[in-house]
Amino acid sequence: MISKRQRMVLKAIVEEYVKTAEPVGSKILTLRPEFKLNVSPATIRNDMVLLEELGLIVKTHSSSGRVPSEEGYRLYVREIIEQEDQKEAFPMIDEIIDRDLISREQAIKESMSLVTELTNYASIVMGSASYNARIKKLQFVSLHGRYAVILMITDRGYVESKKIIVPEDISIHDIEKVIEFLNDVLEDCPISDIDEVVREKLSSESINNYVEYYDELVGAFVKTFTEMAKDKYFLTGQNKILSQPEFQNVSKIKELLIAIEQKEIFKVIRASETGITVRIGSENQIKAMQDCTVITIPYEITEGEYGAIAVFGPTRMEYQKIIPLLEYIAKNIKKII
Repeated sequence: MISKRQRMVLKAIVEEYVKTAEPVGSKILTLRPEFKLNVSPATIRNDMVLLEELGLIVKTHSSSGRVPSEEGYRLYVREIIEQEDQKEAFPMIDEIIDRDLISREQAIKESMSLVTELTNYASIVMGSASYNARIKKLQFVSLHGRYAVILMITDRGYVESKKIIVPEDISIHDIEKVIEFLNDVLEDCPISDIDEVVREKLSSESINNYVEYYDELVGAFVKTFTEMAKDKYFLTGQNKILSQPEFQNVSKIKELLIAIEQKEIFKVIRASETGITVRIGSENQIKAMQDCTVITIPYEITEGEYGAIAVFGPTRMEYQKIIPLLEYIAKNIKKII
């Protein structure tokens, strides 16, 4: 447990690092009156030593300053941001929502495009059909040669299909067994939970005893099912985040662009019915997003029907700005009839 002053020091380190992308030293914190620390650099240094010992900040190799760790960001979000009064108004969002004859779908898209312009983070909108649907049945239909069709039927009666070519080194029998396994595992599973449910099941029940290529096949099918279901979405600003310092490395940029292009990012968009969800760094299971934060919140479309809005960018994110903004959009979009 850290003291109130130490929480203030952590808050100051996070917000200074978010603003500058430079390691933060004790001296600079004393020069920022907005942090209201009102203590000597020596006291701040002592607090920073404790925060480092607790794994909330880390020292960089290039300087004596510190930067927040993933745990530091999580504490900042959990114990600081959520305790602050979030009764801000956003007139630019109000202008969109209050416009005559605007549809709810158009308003949410324009609002999230504005979020991207204000933050330089990528924004995603997922509608009810893709976010709320549950799998009822999976079916594999072998066609001529190595061609086949995968069918996915949802609880809303939608039937999605995808034609595939079965690799020469994988038997049809193996694929049928994997589909049978996934059919059992994913029955009544929300589309948004596919990846997590399969991972959890595989960790407790190995199927490699009877399917030689189980890991490759399961991974391929999970990706296929996700793509089949996520066809109704709006994505904007994916190029904006590439201007962030964290993504100047060419290999990192390539990995992230591939994850976006192949729709891998949808695996980490998970909203809680109780409100906002923040997944930081390693909480995102996709390798390309280990330096990213994904913030997701559900929004009501009609009674009992929800979509989800999400923002993703670097872990060095303006949490204190983006969280109330997303909450405001989600809360006020229901005003549109």
